[in-house]
Amino acid sequence: MSSALPHGPNQQKPLEDQGEIVIEPAAQERIEEERRIAHTGALARIAGGCARHPWRVIAGWLVVFVTLIGMNAAFHGKLINDFKIPGSDTQKATDLINAKFGGQRGAALRVVLAGENGQRLDTAPGSSAIGKMLAAAHASQGSLDEESKDVSAITNPLASGSHQLAKGGGIAFFDVQFDRTGFELPRAGVVSLEDQLRSIGRQAGIQVEFTGEAENAPPTQGLSDIIGLVAAFVILMVLFRALVPTAIPLMFAIVAVIGAFLILFLAARLTHFNTVTEILVPMIGLGVGIDYTLFIVTRFRQFLHDGLSPQAAAAAAGATAGRAVIFAGVTVAISITGLALIGLDFITKLRIGSALGVLTAVLLANSLLPAVLSLLGHKIDRGRLGMPVVDESREGQSRTPIAAWGRFVSRNAKVVLPIVTVVLLLLASPVLASRLGLADAGTAPKDQTTRKAYDLLTRGFGPGFTEPIPVVVDLQSDHAAADKLEAAFKRVPGIKQVVKPIYNTKNPDAASVAIVNTYGKYAPQDSHTDGIVSALRHTVIPRTLAGSSAHAYVSGSNAAFTDIGHRIFSHAPWFLLYIIGITFLVLAMAFRSAVIALKAALTTLMSALVGFGVLTLVVQQGYGMGVIGLDRTGPIESFVPPIAFAILFGLSMDYEAFLMSRIREEHVHGEDTVAAVKDGVAGVGRVIVAAALIMSSVFFSFLLNPDRVSKEFGLLLGVAILTDALLMRLTFVPALLTLLRERTWAIPGWLERALPNITIEAPGERPPSPAKPVPQSEPAEAPAG
Repeated sequence: MSSALPHGPNQQKPLEDQGEIVIEPAAQERIEEERRIAHTGALARIAGGCARHPWRVIAGWLVVFVTLIGMNAAFHGKLINDFKIPGSDTQKATDLINAKFGGQRGAALRVVLAGENGQRLDTAPGSSAIGKMLAAAHASQGSLDEESKDVSAITNPLASGSHQLAKGGGIAFFDVQFDRTGFELPRAGVVSLEDQLRSIGRQAGIQVEFTGEAENAPPTQGLSDIIGLVAAFVILMVLFRALVPTAIPLMFAIVAVIGAFLILFLAARLTHFNTVTEILVPMIGLGVGIDYTLFIVTRFRQFLHDGLSPQAAAAAAGATAGRAVIFAGVTVAISITGLALIGLDFITKLRIGSALGVLTAVLLANSLLPAVLSLLGHKIDRGRLGMPVVDESREGQSRTPIAAWGRFVSRNAKVVLPIVTVVLLLLASPVLASRLGLADAGTAPKDQTTRKAYDLLTRGFGPGFTEPIPVVVDLQSDHAAADKLEAAFKRVPGIKQVVKPIYNTKNPDAASVAIVNTYGKYAPQDSHTDGIVSALRHTVIPRTLAGSSAHAYVSGSNAAFTDIGHRIFSHAPWFLLYIIGITFLVLAMAFRSAVIALKAALTTLMSALVGFGVLTLVVQQGYGMGVIGLDRTGPIESFVPPIAFAILFGLSMDYEAFLMSRIREEHVHGEDTVAAVKDGVAGVGRVIVAAALIMSSVFFSFLLNPDRVSKEFGLLLGVAILTDALLMRLTFVPALLTLLRERTWAIPGWLERALPNITIEAPGERPPSPAKPVPQSEPAEAPAG
């Protein structure tokens, strides 16, 4: 990569403001090198072809998008939460119910009732209203169930022995069981039933709220996307001080997200994708789409200001920044493949969904973007709105605050490095107390019906009644097994109530499957509930069914997310080893340095741990949770950390590749490592800061979503990205490289011979052989200490 030609106040003027371009003799050699780059290598030829035939490229992309839109209109798919955990108790219970208990295999809608001002529900008006509700619910079952024979009975909460009326008589609940899952049920039908029940309740002065799997409202994005784009616009305007280069990254990012969604919903026709994917696609797509386009637009403007023609500048930008974008995008994709090692299908599908925004952004940036840039040419700097032009010359870069910061870090490397290390370790330390699991409805926003239902059930029955712990029993020949378990469960500390077994036939002696629902004294997300699940699985059930042919499996949301958490923790070492190993190999190939590769892998891991630590501090321990819109602590959703880790290892390569390729470029052109570090930070530091602020702003904007998972991803990724760019790439790394000096470029001979020679530099910039330290003409500035 090359540096921008000086065009300060007394030097070359911006191209659009001058007639004839006058190029200083000192810069001629560098410009000739840039021209060679514009015509050297496959990527330069691709970018050059797109630049020479822009309208063909634009027409081609229009055809692609029109085709995708048409295919989606004809047969798009649907996102479904399909949490399968192969080999777990939860999965065995689910499979048993699906195979032998049709009436219980679907979602349940729990209807929670509360009398106004605490009035009792077991009065004549209350009893009449509840009777009408039960009739409406039963009718709805008949219309919404897939098989009419699977319609399950609904227990009247006022019936003797139902245990569904609170002691004060002011709160009650009943369950409407369907044979379809929450995602198979038509949402309009569920909403219609809820409206009917609310209408009946309103006339009788009864508050009606809903919870359960059937109350499966689609996730809402709110204004987060728009706010993220507005923040990105402001940052880009500060960076470019012109409307045109500001608008291009935003438009390309939006197009990348649209393309990713079109592909996602087509793929959803063939297989199940989790609804969380709908959150990750815009979150990741907008961030990387803006960043990738920003890198190429910045490089294009530098080449254009150096005197290259628009076509040559677009080709050179593709051969340099475009190469780094491909490298970063492919690294994201490779990193995300590590999620397959977790062994959970829904997490594997989440990785595919997460990668779609990245891959569409890479494809657009390396084909459509060069075409658009070549058409714009010198108009790229238009729309300044009276703001001064940014001085992009070497001299101008050396006067920026980020350049001063780089010099300060290098001068004080021996002091800066330990201070930053301590700060990072302190921020990451809450990870040691983290707990993965499922946040229950008590963490939902207070205005949501699920939260209102949770609060009513907690007030009337206790927090454990918000969600049962079902135990599914495969009776085999022991038809008394369910009754024995019911009796045993009543003696377990922490269990408040055990409901009589439900059998898959009217005659228990002919049944093959039974369900025993238990209710604990604690909230579903409480660690005590984890203890109850563990006691049932490992002590109570084995002891009670000793010598019996029956088998019992603990199910429910708490058990499911406990199983997911155990699976993730047990596979975490292999997952991290894969991610770190792949990152090391890719960077070692790119920079021909084992030190740089190891440093990049470990610093990225530390950035991710800092994000995880801050997430634990806020979401789990409650420090500052009100700032992000939470009013109750809870565990971190089990699937958030591994997905975020994989994404971060890819995204952080943006900044690593951009910084280290510039440092390597300066080193290859003759500077010693200390000077190369200073010039590298001065040259690309401003763009790295802008890119990190943009991406973190996009992530942080998702904190405004009511969905808790959105907040967890947004906080973790936003903190980690800022940590990686500001503390790691622009502080820790320059200090470390300053102290290492020429040892920075060390690589064992056997590794050098084994690795393919794949580098980020364009062919015209690569040294003819592995870079060796070039003798400096004057002593390097030694770090203080």
